Amino acid sequence: MARNLDRLLRDYIAPPPGVRPADFAAPAGAPALFAPDSVSWRVMKNPVALIIGGIAAVILELAEPRVRTGVWEHTSFRRDPVTRMRRTGYAAWVTIYASAENARSMIAGVVRAHERVEGRTAAGAPYRANDPELLTWVHATAAFGFSEAYSRYVRTLTPAEIDAFHTEGAPAAALYGADQPPRSAAELQALFARMAPKLERSDIVLEFFSIVRAAPLLPVKALQRLVVRAAISITPDWARETLGLGREFALRRGEHTLVRALGAASDRFVLEDAPPAQACIRLGLPANYLYR
Repeated sequence: MARNLDRLLRDYIAPPPGVRPADFAAPAGAPALFAPDSVSWRVMKNPVALIIGGIAAVILELAEPRVRTGVWEHTSFRRDPVTRMRRTGYAAWVTIYASAENARSMIAGVVRAHERVEGRTAAGAPYRANDPELLTWVHATAAFGFSEAYSRYVRTLTPAEIDAFHTEGAPAAALYGADQPPRSAAELQALFARMAPKLERSDIVLEFFSIVRAAPLLPVKALQRLVVRAAISITPDWARETLGLGREFALRRGEHTLVRALGAASDRFVLEDAPPAQACIRLGLPANYLYR
């Protein structure tokens, strides 16, 4: 497990192709958008939570027809899902751990790129990537996925910690253009209730599973299938029912313990050249500050 975990971590922290590497260690002393003692810093350092949570977020995003069309027709997700997911994960790390100045600069670039993305769904509904409602949904699904994956597969978060995670993320979500990002678990559930009637079943979700299972996402194929099932397992029951994802898609007996062991191990595995550790060093903290 140790060898595979090391490969997983080193592959995941490397900047994805086409992305300019961020210097998380500079400028010295520069604060981030999020405080080092925040729940966000603790949760987002864990690659297992990020991978599983990221897949769960995509499941919920693809259930919304406007988001689904935008993702499937205007991004590289279908032909190169690994690079697309790594870019999203790296952007999340820049948002959380880079200096506030560098994070705002990166976010502004994302917003500019999204200005060109618009179109209509197969049913004729118009969409824009910078639509505040859709950006709120994308942010909320990511926040849910990351926090739920960490709580289920790494270390159980208290209700207060989950609320704090949402509260901490709202200002950054607003920079991306989300107009009503949830600031608590209760607000997230209210958003789920509002959005549920707009979600629908789609073969694209099943196609997404097939692509991710086959893509070189993790060093061991069996782990890859496992994390997909783990992501489906944390997707809310009502959403799984809408999407037609029965019990056969979820984790099997004994697999939750295996995923939890992998998540817990990765939470203690310090790589000093990883963005979370580099951000700690930038602020004069020990590289293992988040791992103790």
